[in-house]
Amino acid sequence: MTECIFCKIAAGQIPSDKVYEDDELLAFHDIKPWAPIHFLIIPKAHIVSMAHVGSEHAALLGRIMTLAPRLALEQGCQPYPEGGFRIVVNTGKHGGQEVHHLHVHVLGGPRPWVHG
Repeated sequence: MTECIFCKIAAGQIPSDKVYEDDELLAFHDIKPWAPIHFLIIPKAHIVSMAHVGSEHAALLGRIMTLAPRLALEQGCQPYPEGGFRIVVNTGKHGGQEVHHLHVHVLGGPRPWVHG
């Protein structure tokens, strides 16, 4: 996907404020944060959205969902239950998806937030 901004970020063609990286995943701070702590976790492979996920992606999604809490704490979210964080995956136009590359928003920090 030569025109996908997240593919370009994953390939290192566009700089990002990285939180985490391995062979399959990249996490980086959102450039327009809605909360004091707001980063994205993306697969490096181009998957358009949650609507395009199949059973072959189960392990990858599991890795994302188990990585999110660890990174949330590392980025400054307070521990559960007094603290916590929100995980959001926008899917399609009606779901508010703006970049058509699967990405998981992790948001946290003291409320109120800019949005939500």
